[in-house]
Amino acid sequence: MTTLLSLAINITLLSVLLAMLLCTVRLLRGPTAQDRVLALDTLWMCAMLFALALGIRFGSVIYFEAAMLIALTGFVSTIALTKFLMRGEVIE
Repeated sequence: MTTLLSLAINITLLSVLLAMLLCTVRLLRGPTAQDRVLALDTLWMCAMLFALALGIRFGSVIYFEAAMLIALTGFVSTIALTKFLMRGEVIE
């Protein structure tokens, strides 16, 4: 791996970690439930991006599979939380 690519991946990892930290703060301090759901949605996207960047950095397929699982689980949880906030129940 070239030094420029390594530097770019390190900057990406630091940026995603900072975004995850800010999302965690919003998740804990969010004034409304909608803010917390949005922060949780952004947090799982950041976790997926972090796993993808680690997969590129280390050249391992397991990180890409973990990113796919994070994406699927995050999407389903976002839909469930949104439905719960709108109707008060998840399963009709």
